[in-house]
Amino acid sequence: MLIETLKSAARTRLSTPQMSFLNSHRKTIVRLAGLLCGPDLCKLAVLNGTDKWADHWYAAHYQLHFQPFRKRKINLLEIGIGGYADPKAGGDSLRMWRSYFPNATIFGIDIYDKSSHEESRIKILRGSQADQVLLRQVSERAGGFDIVIDDGSHVSEHVVTSFQTLFPLLRRGGIYAVEDTQTSYWPEFGGDTHDRSDVRTTMGFFKSLVDGLNYSEFTDVDRAPNYLDQNIISVHFYHNLVFIYKGDNREGRSSFARKEWQR
Repeated sequence: MLIETLKSAARTRLSTPQMSFLNSHRKTIVRLAGLLCGPDLCKLAVLNGTDKWADHWYAAHYQLHFQPFRKRKINLLEIGIGGYADPKAGGDSLRMWRSYFPNATIFGIDIYDKSSHEESRIKILRGSQADQVLLRQVSERAGGFDIVIDDGSHVSEHVVTSFQTLFPLLRRGGIYAVEDTQTSYWPEFGGDTHDRSDVRTTMGFFKSLVDGLNYSEFTDVDRAPNYLDQNIISVHFYHNLVFIYKGDNREGRSSFARKEWQR
């Protein structure tokens, strides 16, 4: 029965009875998930009960961007463990990442006590994603992160603060992902539907980073490039999801000079 339920889970969204059955056999499922699903993150999302597939459609994008890291020995931080104040609820995506990255150490941080989810390769930390001192301490404790995923409060101010704190600490070649950017348009989360370029909102802030990819082509030569200009090499936007890649963005000016264009 377990194998048939796993196969069903891999094909479609789980029914309530199936989900109850899987929850009661979670430890066995975790052991089998990697063997049965291999690198298919969408199936792992379903098996582990995370909303990153079916409720949201993030898993396919994550697989596209994270696949090069899959067998590497990396550190991954996810902000927000889920389940709100219930200490035993949540942790589904942490277990999904643990299965998908067999050589990784997975760190989760949440404002509530989620220590019950700690395992040999899952480390649980407690605190606010707006606490810059704590975030720096978390990064130092881990020895740096290769991937950071913000699935925390979704409050624009918190999202921007976390990014401004952790992105400079992200390892070169790393990826920073932000989920549920729809709250950028919701006032109760500090969003703004009318001024969609307001840099105080999540989407307004990340959109403001795009021109910096081409800072070496700017004609106002007195403008000095900032850290993000020099260390962001790509930004990828999807429905309610953003990926920011860290690398060396000091390529210099294009060989296609303005004077050539003016001929």
